[in-house]
Amino acid sequence: MPRFAANLSMLYPQYGFLERFAAASADGFEAVEYLFPYDYSAQELKQRLSDNGLVQALFNAPPGDWAAGERGTVSLPGREREFRGGFDRALEYAAVLGNSRIHVMAGLLPSESDRARHHGIYLENLAYATTEAAKVGVTVLLEPINTRDMPGFFLNRQDQAQAIRKEVGARNLKVQFDCYHCQIVEGDLASKLRRDFEGIGHIQIAGVPDRHEPDLGELNYPYLFELVDQLGYDGWVGCEYRPKADTSAGLQWLRDWKAR
Repeated sequence: MPRFAANLSMLYPQYGFLERFAAASADGFEAVEYLFPYDYSAQELKQRLSDNGLVQALFNAPPGDWAAGERGTVSLPGREREFRGGFDRALEYAAVLGNSRIHVMAGLLPSESDRARHHGIYLENLAYATTEAAKVGVTVLLEPINTRDMPGFFLNRQDQAQAIRKEVGARNLKVQFDCYHCQIVEGDLASKLRRDFEGIGHIQIAGVPDRHEPDLGELNYPYLFELVDQLGYDGWVGCEYRPKADTSAGLQWLRDWKAR
């Protein structure tokens, strides 16, 4: 059975962020992920994990000015020093929180005519990140994101991300397979999971098209859960969706799956 992690940036919105750890534990989650930890001290977050018997599965490196619309700096020319300093900070948090995976958001591409320049910066920054992460046993993750939710994002397709992974050539660089984003951009998820399995470092789920619970929408998640089991996936599956109503009530899909 896949192991599911609650994404605290989206689930339990009725609670303050720090209260969401206890809510996730009460619903039977054993791990959590979220976008960014940096509004809190690593020690405070570690205490929440410990108090609730939770594992930290994943978080993102600093994304630039999120409030101003930035979505990562890894591929942005002239921002190399900022990215690298931010990634070093992410490693400091990971050392305290105990997670071995950090997602680095690629950033927005102003124009296709700029792609080659952004690609070169992307490779250089990924080389830095993977080198530093390898020293402490951390895996760096790339995530293709659909352009409906995030117009202009640099990285959109699984094959594009896998090609970059191979170009960098670091063993600790993997691709984050978000079923929601992949279905919107490409579809044919089962074939892509089989094709790219060795290069996949984390999986996330949500219903399509509305990003609600995974039992709502066009994807057959029970089939996909069985497939990732067959493939031998032993990582966490992040529940990165927006609850349609109450989070706990909406987890009937998880209770049904566990009862199989």
